Amino acid sequence: MTTTTQSPDLATTVLGSGPALLLAHGAGGGIQPNYGAVMTRWARRHTVIGPDYPGTGATPRSPVPLDLDDLADRLVDSAVRAGAERFALHGYSLGSAVAVRAAVRHPERVTALVLAAGFAHPDPAFRALLTAWHDDVAAAGPAADPPGAADHVDLCLRVDTRADLPRVAAPTLVIATAQDDLVAPSHSDVLAEAIPGARRVDLASGHLIWEDAPEEWARLVEDFLAEHPGGAA
Repeated sequence: MTTTTQSPDLATTVLGSGPALLLAHGAGGGIQPNYGAVMTRWARRHTVIGPDYPGTGATPRSPVPLDLDDLADRLVDSAVRAGAERFALHGYSLGSAVAVRAAVRHPERVTALVLAAGFAHPDPAFRALLTAWHDDVAAAGPAADPPGAADHVDLCLRVDTRADLPRVAAPTLVIATAQDDLVAPSHSDVLAEAIPGARRVDLASGHLIWEDAPEEWARLVEDFLAEHPGGAA
């Protein structure tokens, strides 16, 4: 069964049953665009909880700039509202930074962490791409898809979780998208080297992991979570 609820903060899709898996999507995406290809599969073994950031899905756009601490807290609150006191957390792209911040701010809740196509801080090449992307979506105005895309990219430009990484206590899997021309694999190196005990794997995929390697992605996450099942939802 799939349900979608609207909390005061984030609209959240919940499906499946079993140990909880909370998802953090990327900039300019959403739960269905980023995770739709794999959510049903993961829901065979997990309660999958997918909040949409402000300005995507059924969540209204924020009237103020997005804040990483606030977004991480809202994400965790969405899981708690869905009945999950403890959960594994998967972050994709921008969601990796949201997930790291959530894991550091709420270590008692996060049982395992998966970071795919992630980054702690944009390097100069990535920053240049983000700036061009931000200009494009900002120029689109109300026609931007999703409406909050410019807000998401603005947050990407301000993200810096490098000081958080050594404080991550949860078992962590870092999935580097080896053919990624947006978030270079070197960003995954930073994550894997700084998070204590993190495991790094390479996936033959570009940034759109759900198009390039959905089966391999799904299997990597399933196998890792089988080692770290966490708490029931």
